Amino acid sequence: MFKALELSRPDDHFTARLVEMADSNLPEVAGNAVVLAVEFSTINYKDALALTNRSPVVRKWPMVPGIDGAGTVLESADPTYAPGAKVILNGWGAGESHWGCLAQRARLKGDWLVPLPEGLTSRQAMAIGTAGYTAMLSVLAIEHEGVTPASGEILVTGATGGVGSIAIALLARLGFQVCASTGKLGETAYLRELGATQVIDRASLGGPGKPLQKERFAGVIDALGSHTLANACAQTRYGGAVAACGLAQGMDFPGSVAPFILRGVKLIGIDSVMAPRAMRMAAWTRLARDLDLEKLAIITQCIGLGETLAWARELLDGKVRGRLVVDVNA
Repeated sequence: MFKALELSRPDDHFTARLVEMADSNLPEVAGNAVVLAVEFSTINYKDALALTNRSPVVRKWPMVPGIDGAGTVLESADPTYAPGAKVILNGWGAGESHWGCLAQRARLKGDWLVPLPEGLTSRQAMAIGTAGYTAMLSVLAIEHEGVTPASGEILVTGATGGVGSIAIALLARLGFQVCASTGKLGETAYLRELGATQVIDRASLGGPGKPLQKERFAGVIDALGSHTLANACAQTRYGGAVAACGLAQGMDFPGSVAPFILRGVKLIGIDSVMAPRAMRMAAWTRLARDLDLEKLAIITQCIGLGETLAWARELLDGKVRGRLVVDVNA
């Protein structure tokens, strides 16, 4: 038997509860199935939406949420992973169309997994989670476009969130000057401790703006979308790069083509859910190398599996700073 969070919708009435299940309840997967003893998971924004039923994230019922997981392989039909191997899951529809990792057991496709990098523990991997992995994909994207510390200042929006917090820590460690945009100016000391050199009020970016504005940023990592993304593009310097990885403000993009055709700005979409394995491996290798792991203690809170429902509401209400790690055995 194992513990799991179960989301169900009998007669269109949503319920979320902590239950005990038998291993035989785990859904089958076609092909190279791996059974994982989950050690740690997380609550990401998408998990919080699923746990509170505030958005139609879940596509099959009942569902065990949890798009992230790290733990030890118990059984494997995949030759890549022998029992005892330490692995990580990020995305691939877990918690949406396939049972995820807010549970003590998970049956997953081997193709969805990556090895836990040397130097990281399962808990550290989940302190990073999809948020940190997305931040690293964003850093890789702007680096690929030639943005270096010598290019100039980098803007990070949604700075106190999981993606923003880890993006700041990564960029600072790599030698960039980082401007953090936040609606929580009371967290300025926290952002500076992560490595931000300047902190600005998100209100300066959050409303309608001109198609072209004063050139400021060599690169942008944006987790908000909507007006914030449009204004960030309008303030990006000639030849700069903008990595769009989130939609916390909205899915719309009320912007103009002007930055792209007059300044050569590149707008790069970041997808962490279905990213190919080679890209995932590259991101996790760089995270193990380039992230100051001591910063994870500043960014992270650890909670138990039974606490996740209450914390999911706090996350959606903007009351959580950084990352929530879930110890599924606590």
